[in-house]
Amino acid sequence: MSTLDNRIQDFLAQKKIAVVGISDRRDTGCNTAYQRFKANGYKVYGINPRIKVYEGDPVYADLKSLPEAPDAVFILAKPSVTEEIVDQAIEVGAKHIWMHCMMGVRPGLAKNMTSVSQAAVDKAIENGISVIPGTCPNQYLEADGAHRFMNRFFKLLGFLRLAPQHQ
Repeated sequence: MSTLDNRIQDFLAQKKIAVVGISDRRDTGCNTAYQRFKANGYKVYGINPRIKVYEGDPVYADLKSLPEAPDAVFILAKPSVTEEIVDQAIEVGAKHIWMHCMMGVRPGLAKNMTSVSQAAVDKAIENGISVIPGTCPNQYLEADGAHRFMNRFFKLLGFLRLAPQHQ
């Protein structure tokens, strides 16, 4: 099993997950991840400093505002936001971070469609946090047809193999 598969299994074994980037303005992959985590029995916290409620659940401005520390953090936001969230994750003691990228985990494949920041990856690893630098939990949590296709296609193309700087 690849290091990426191990990291995904470890992430999905956590119970409390903060989801950074949910939106009330449009339906997003982050919203779908929030819903799928929740439907699969996870305790889920939405993070967005602009909104207070999502689907009837409270939304928090940042990780430091949560009523308890999350075990894991999923981020679908700009790389600059990812860097801020990694700092907060270190502060609150989260041990797993998943940074979304539409095109798998190969650096540079989706410059404008990624939450991955190499500086954030490095900082997280230096602080003992397990990092998934790309791909999407929607490919692993009761994946719909499109996400199953993306997962198989990205595996076939080698986009789900960790680059040396991410290992």
